[in-house]
Amino acid sequence: MATDREGPLGAPGTPGALGAPGPPGSPERPSRRVEAVVRGRVQGVGFRMFVAGAAANHGLVGWVANEPDDSVRTVAEGGSEALEAFVRDLGVGPPGARVQQVDVTRSAATGDFDRFAIRSGWHGGD
Repeated sequence: MATDREGPLGAPGTPGALGAPGPPGSPERPSRRVEAVVRGRVQGVGFRMFVAGAAANHGLVGWVANEPDDSVRTVAEGGSEALEAFVRDLGVGPPGARVQQVDVTRSAATGDFDRFAIRSGWHGGD
């Protein structure tokens, strides 16, 4: 089950969205941000590696970390369609995981990331 604190992500193909053309010679910049907390059997099953792989497959930047309450938190930035696919992946997880809930908050990208990182242990945020 996924819960959502805002409406759908911004329109795909928005200039500056990851995968959308920007000014010639400029790097592509993410346009949207997803913060998600995944609950269930998600620690000790390779969930962070799975999330990092999903982010790479979708061309996203951000991070993933285990939380002290046995959940996994991730922040990802990129284009709208890529983020929607990423959120769907979070609801499935790797073999051995049992995802019970994905809480998602959507917002505009901050542009703070240049790659996707696996953070060890709990992280207080950005």
